Amino acid sequence: MGKYSDSEEWEHIIPIPQDDGGPNPLAAIAYTEEYSEAMSYLRAVMAKNEKSDRVLGLTEDIIQMNPAHYTVWLYRADILLELQKNLVQELEWLNTIAIRHHKNFQIWHHRQVIMSHIPTMPSSELSFFARMFAKDAKNYHVWSYRQWLVRRFSLWDSELPYVESLLQSDVRNNSAWNHRWFVVFARHTNPEKHSIKNDDADSRVEPETLEREIEYTKAAILMAPQNQSPWNYLRGVLRKQGKGLEGMKGFAEQFADLEKEDEVRVAMHWTSWLICMPKSKKRNCQARH
Repeated sequence: MGKYSDSEEWEHIIPIPQDDGGPNPLAAIAYTEEYSEAMSYLRAVMAKNEKSDRVLGLTEDIIQMNPAHYTVWLYRADILLELQKNLVQELEWLNTIAIRHHKNFQIWHHRQVIMSHIPTMPSSELSFFARMFAKDAKNYHVWSYRQWLVRRFSLWDSELPYVESLLQSDVRNNSAWNHRWFVVFARHTNPEKHSIKNDDADSRVEPETLEREIEYTKAAILMAPQNQSPWNYLRGVLRKQGKGLEGMKGFAEQFADLEKEDEVRVAMHWTSWLICMPKSKKRNCQARH
């Protein structure tokens, strides 16, 4: 007895069971009967390249049992596009899966595939992000997808205030600092040609923007001097500006004095700056970074 074997809708499909290597496999995976049956029917319809509503329902059933099955996600996307289904409704369904399995890469890849066929970003997408970040503010998959979304819909101008709101809530949010770097600098790059680390890709960044980032980051450091993220961010901005650390020596020295061993030992984030500066007695910067 089975959900599909007893269904009139599927009575003409001959299921293809999984081949684990003969009657006595060395290491057969102990799938549930429900999952094994569903996959047997999926193999059969995929062999016929069937793309229909019933197969769409079958992929949903399998994803509910195993949301990490990459092949099922790919086939589901193909079906949705070929049948010209409502993709916004697919996103709404996907939200329920993502909330339960928010660190599943396949879910976020599928979302990106679907969103790439939607001409205008649905307004519900921002509220969905709020739910995801409330669950985990540092989820790598969510941030990666958001960066893709910003580039896809050119959300550069509206994204910076959003990042600032996150950093205002938690200045130690290293994921938000990373996203700020992306928002400020990635808009001037072509991801197919270079990364945002290449200096030649940043020629369009206005000097005023670099100065703004320096002042913003210095203010964040004053709020939480022990936070490593803004120190790293400031170092990167200075590199983009074509300047070394020397110009920030006075700023860094207000937090530590190299002549006082206790301060050097406790305040490592900024003393590492002082150590890396050319006029310092210690020059072992590469070893520290």
